[in-house]
Amino acid sequence: MSQNEEHKLSVLVIEDDESIAQLLKFLLEHEQYLVHSVMDGQLAREFILKQEPASIVLLDVMLPYVDGFELMSLIRATPNWKSVPVIMLTAKTQEKDAVRALDAGANDYIHKPFSPAELLARIRRYVRNHG
Repeated sequence: MSQNEEHKLSVLVIEDDESIAQLLKFLLEHEQYLVHSVMDGQLAREFILKQEPASIVLLDVMLPYVDGFELMSLIRATPNWKSVPVIMLTAKTQEKDAVRALDAGANDYIHKPFSPAELLARIRRYVRNHG
Protein backbone atom coordinates (compact mmCIF):
# COMPACT_ATOMS: atom_id res chain seq x y z
CA MET A 1 0.00 0.00 0.00
CA SER A 2 1.39 3.38 -0.92
CA GLN A 3 1.74 6.12 1.67
CA ASN A 4 -1.07 8.01 -0.07
CA GLU A 5 -3.41 4.99 0.27
CA GLU A 6 -2.62 4.71 3.99
CA HIS A 7 -4.23 8.12 4.57
CA LYS A 8 -7.31 7.54 2.41
CA LEU A 9 -10.60 6.75 4.03
CA SER A 10 -11.68 3.25 3.09
CA VAL A 11 -15.06 1.83 2.20
CA LEU A 12 -15.98 -1.85 2.29
CA VAL A 13 -18.65 -2.46 -0.36
CA ILE A 14 -20.53 -5.73 0.11
CA GLU A 15 -22.77 -6.03 -2.96
CA ASP A 16 -23.56 -9.04 -5.16
CA ASP A 17 -24.97 -7.07 -8.11
CA GLU A 18 -21.88 -6.44 -10.23
CA SER A 19 -23.27 -3.32 -11.95
CA ILE A 20 -24.15 -1.69 -8.61
CA ALA A 21 -20.79 -2.71 -7.13
CA GLN A 22 -18.99 -1.14 -10.11
CA LEU A 23 -21.07 2.03 -9.85
CA LEU A 24 -20.28 2.34 -6.13
CA LYS A 25 -16.58 1.71 -6.76
CA PHE A 26 -16.52 4.39 -9.48
CA LEU A 27 -18.39 6.96 -7.33
CA LEU A 28 -16.29 6.31 -4.24
CA GLU A 29 -12.93 6.29 -5.99
CA HIS A 30 -13.90 9.56 -7.69
CA GLU A 31 -14.35 10.96 -4.15
CA GLN A 32 -10.86 9.68 -3.23
CA TYR A 33 -11.96 6.73 -1.07
CA LEU A 34 -10.00 3.47 -1.06
CA VAL A 35 -12.60 0.84 -2.02
CA HIS A 36 -12.61 -2.81 -1.01
CA SER A 37 -15.37 -4.72 -2.76
CA VAL A 38 -16.68 -8.23 -2.08
CA MET A 39 -19.48 -9.96 -3.95
CA ASP A 40 -20.94 -12.39 -1.40
CA GLY A 41 -21.51 -12.87 2.30
CA GLN A 42 -18.85 -15.54 2.77
CA LEU A 43 -16.12 -13.32 1.30
CA ALA A 44 -17.41 -10.43 3.41
CA ARG A 45 -17.21 -12.53 6.57
CA GLU A 46 -13.61 -13.48 5.77
CA PHE A 47 -12.72 -9.82 5.10
CA ILE A 48 -14.25 -8.65 8.38
CA LEU A 49 -12.49 -11.36 10.40
CA LYS A 50 -9.06 -10.93 8.77
CA GLN A 51 -8.67 -7.30 7.68
CA GLU A 52 -8.36 -3.96 9.41
CA PRO A 53 -11.69 -2.18 9.73
CA ALA A 54 -12.88 0.10 6.95
CA SER A 55 -13.92 3.69 7.61
CA ILE A 56 -17.49 2.75 6.60
CA VAL A 57 -19.36 -0.28 5.22
CA LEU A 58 -21.99 -0.29 2.46
CA LEU A 59 -23.88 -3.53 3.00
CA ASP A 60 -26.44 -5.14 0.72
CA VAL A 61 -29.17 -7.04 2.56
CA MET A 62 -29.73 -9.91 0.13
CA LEU A 63 -26.43 -11.71 -0.48
CA PRO A 64 -25.38 -15.25 -1.39
CA TYR A 65 -24.21 -17.55 1.45
CA VAL A 66 -24.49 -15.09 4.35
CA ASP A 67 -27.11 -12.34 4.33
CA GLY A 68 -26.63 -8.72 5.32
CA PHE A 69 -28.32 -9.16 8.70
CA GLU A 70 -25.88 -11.91 9.71
CA LEU A 71 -22.99 -9.74 8.54
CA MET A 72 -24.39 -6.80 10.51
CA SER A 73 -24.36 -8.98 13.65
CA LEU A 74 -20.79 -10.08 12.90
CA ILE A 75 -19.62 -6.48 12.43
CA ARG A 76 -21.17 -5.39 15.74
CA ALA A 77 -19.68 -8.46 17.51
CA THR A 78 -16.14 -7.98 16.16
CA PRO A 79 -14.17 -5.71 18.53
CA ASN A 80 -12.21 -3.64 16.00
CA TRP A 81 -15.21 -3.38 13.62
CA LYS A 82 -18.08 -2.81 16.07
CA SER A 83 -18.06 0.99 15.87
CA VAL A 84 -17.65 1.19 12.06
CA PRO A 85 -20.64 2.99 10.50
CA VAL A 86 -22.76 0.72 8.31
CA ILE A 87 -25.20 1.84 5.63
CA MET A 88 -27.43 -0.99 4.43
CA LEU A 89 -28.50 -0.82 0.78
CA THR A 90 -31.46 -2.85 -0.35
CA ALA A 91 -34.25 -3.30 -2.83
CA LYS A 92 -36.52 -4.25 0.09
CA THR A 93 -38.82 -1.32 0.71
CA GLN A 94 -41.06 -2.48 3.55
CA GLU A 95 -40.87 -0.59 6.81
CA LYS A 96 -40.27 -3.83 8.77
CA ASP A 97 -37.05 -4.42 6.81
CA ALA A 98 -35.72 -0.97 7.65
CA VAL A 99 -36.65 -1.44 11.30
CA ARG A 100 -34.93 -4.84 11.36
CA ALA A 101 -31.75 -3.35 9.83
CA LEU A 102 -31.65 -0.43 12.25
CA ASP A 103 -32.38 -2.71 15.21
CA ALA A 104 -29.53 -4.98 14.07
CA GLY A 105 -27.13 -2.05 14.40
CA ALA A 106 -27.09 -0.39 10.99
CA ASN A 107 -26.50 3.35 11.09
CA ASP A 108 -28.63 3.95 8.02
CA TYR A 109 -30.82 2.14 5.49
CA ILE A 110 -31.09 3.24 1.87
CA HIS A 111 -33.47 1.85 -0.74
CA LYS A 112 -32.33 0.92 -4.24
CA PRO A 113 -32.33 2.59 -6.62
CA PHE A 114 -30.53 5.27 -4.63
CA SER A 115 -29.42 8.79 -5.44
CA PRO A 116 -25.61 8.78 -5.79
CA ALA A 117 -25.36 12.35 -4.46
CA GLU A 118 -27.47 11.54 -1.39
CA LEU A 119 -25.50 8.35 -0.71
CA LEU A 120 -22.19 10.22 -0.91
CA ALA A 121 -23.52 12.92 1.42
CA ARG A 122 -24.55 10.28 3.96
CA ILE A 123 -21.15 8.59 3.69
CA ARG A 124 -19.38 11.92 4.28
CA ARG A 125 -21.57 12.58 7.32
CA TYR A 126 -20.87 9.20 8.93
CA VAL A 127 -17.14 9.27 8.16
CA ARG A 128 -16.84 12.82 9.52
CA ASN A 129 -18.78 11.96 12.69
CA HIS A 130 -16.92 8.68 13.20
CA GLY A 131 -13.41 9.93 12.45
